[in-house]
Order: sequence, then C-alpha cells, then structure tokens
Amino acid sequence: MSNEATPSVHTSATGSGTIASFIDHTLLKPEAGEADVLKVCAEAAEYHFKSVCVNPIWVKTVKTALKGSGVLTCSVVGFPLGATPTDVKVFEARGAVLDGADEVDMVINIAAARAGDKGALVEDITAVAEAVHASGAILKVIIETALLEDGQKVLACEAAVEAGADFVKTSTGFNGGGATAADVALMRKTVGPGPGVKASGGVRSLEDAQAMIAAGATRIGASSGIAIVKGEQGSSSY
Repeated sequence: MSNEATPSVHTSATGSGTIASFIDHTLLKPEAGEADVLKVCAEAAEYHFKSVCVNPIWVKTVKTALKGSGVLTCSVVGFPLGATPTDVKVFEARGAVLDGADEVDMVINIAAARAGDKGALVEDITAVAEAVHASGAILKVIIETALLEDGQKVLACEAAVEAGADFVKTSTGFNGGGATAADVALMRKTVGPGPGVKASGGVRSLEDAQAMIAAGATRIGASSGIAIVKGEQGSSSY
C-alpha cells in the first residue's frame, strides 16, 4: 500500500514539496479532444502536478506527452457509475496499464456498498488490484461518498484495504456532491495511516485543498489545479 509523506502546503507552482505535488490534474469530460488533453499535459508539466488523470482512450497520448516530465499518467475504470461486471473492469484496467497508466482510479460497485455486501466489494476490488499491481501500477478506489451513508463509507473503505488497494478516493465528480473534509477525515480514520486518501470533486481553491489535506488527504483530484496553486478560485468541472 502507498504511504505517501505529506509535503508542506503553500502556493508555489514549482519544485517539490508544494501543493502542486498533491494534485492529479484531471480532464474527464467526455467531449474533451486531443487538443484539450495535450493542453492539460502541458499545464501539468509546467506546474509539476502529481499526475494527469484522463479517460482510457487518452492514456497513450498522455504517456507520450508527459515523457521526461516526472508527471504520472492516471486513468479511470468502471467510470463513472461503477456498475460494470468485475471481469470488464479487470479488462479495462489491464488495457490502461498496458497503454502506460501509472495509476488507475476504479469506481466500486456502489449498490453493493449500499446493501452492506462487503464480500462483493472485496471480490470486485481485489480482481482489479491484482491486474493493476501486476504491472507495478497504483490502484485508487472511488467509493462515491455522496451516494453513501457514513456506515457504508466505512464498509467500502474497509473493503478497499482488505482488497489491497493503495488509495481510497471520495468521488467521481459526476454523481452529485463531492469531497468534504468530514468524509476525508472519516476515510482516513478508517484506513489508518498507511493507505492514501484522495479528495476529489468540488476542490477548486487553495483553501479547499488545504482543508482536505488537513483532514488527512494525501492526494487531490481537481480540474482547477492551476487556480489552486495560484491561490485563486477555480470554476471548472471534470
């Protein structure tokens, strides 16, 4: 499991140990084209973000564009609903890592979490984790906090840990709500100090990001990364 040290938080856009090193610079809009993707990659390289997170069809493009930049390539699986058979999620995950993804963010079976079916969650996540880890990549598990009660959030986080996930993540940004400091704190309490916690959805300012990090987040998923590092208010969505 990932055990990321927490860098200091400030607004500098260059160098290590800055707020930028927390950020997965994200572009998941279905209408985004190659020019949009390449623009995000250039921004990520300039501001030294942690990764660029895109839909699977853009992984090869991002991997090539980011070569030598030190910025990771991230993609998504079972996105944004999570209502995909496990074998399809595994196929999708294998494809993403073969195309060059360093990290994969998968959506859980949300219905299973709401039903309290921990076994189904563990089975689903374990299969994807094995596929991702076989290529040395990192798995983040999106639990979609806006659709779960606190007990269900805890269950989903426990299942992710049991299944060997490297991170738990709040939200897709597509199903209402988004990251809250309270949810991040609950997730951190549940998973303990080792696994990563990624706050995503509605994080659009430095103040938002700092609140998430203070609550226990070790990664921020945002399409407003530039506004965050500049201390401005972002308005963009995934």
